[in-house]
Amino acid sequence: MRGGSIMTGVREASALARALLDFALPPRCPGCGSITPGDYQFCTTCWLALEFLGPPGCIRCNMPMPFEGMICAPCMDSPPRHDGVHAAVAYGEISRRVTLRLKYGRRISDARTMAVLMARHMAVTPETLVIPVPLHYWRIWQRGYNQSALIAGYLVRLQGGTLLPDGLKRVRRTRSLSGLGKKQRAKEVRGAFRVPEVHRSRIRGAHILLVDDVFTSGATVNACARVLKAKGAKRVEVICWARVVHHD
Repeated sequence: MRGGSIMTGVREASALARALLDFALPPRCPGCGSITPGDYQFCTTCWLALEFLGPPGCIRCNMPMPFEGMICAPCMDSPPRHDGVHAAVAYGEISRRVTLRLKYGRRISDARTMAVLMARHMAVTPETLVIPVPLHYWRIWQRGYNQSALIAGYLVRLQGGTLLPDGLKRVRRTRSLSGLGKKQRAKEVRGAFRVPEVHRSRIRGAHILLVDDVFTSGATVNACARVLKAKGAKRVEVICWARVVHHD
């Protein structure tokens, strides 16, 4: 009886502490900062502003298309090295804001928010290797973390698979790809990644889920997929929070 009373007291104290914390620091929308009913939830306005993605899509990269079985123009022009891209939402005002808050605003909790909405696109087995797109060590030193690795960790907790946080290494520091053309982007990341020797036996024959925050031109994930397949990966799919689908 005494043990039960102690556990009841602990639960009541925890509930009180949680209530006090919510009162002092209420849950807020990742998109606009307004108060929400619970953690990791968008307010109604931001939720309706998100453009959720799903089929039908390009058979090579899953770019939204009018009908199943179609191939988008970029994939016809230059077939990707990966085996498909799965994105939770289209890149827009709200998804961009959440991305920037995680990358530069140190809003670590937004990684879980992203993962929850990305998880519906995951089809993994315990043997599936979940690998984040790596940052150069200098960028990690500046930022303090790799946002893709944070997202990957939450995805594995939610859906399973085997997390391999250092399955790829970025061996060359690259400049920002923003503002560069498609060919310039591909050239910039060529040779920037490698598979560490210690993981090469695990990569061989594996189904890999490559995790990134935003898919823009595909140059970075293509470079990663090229290296992974060169080391024997059977399949490399990309999963991300947002992808660019509207071009000005």
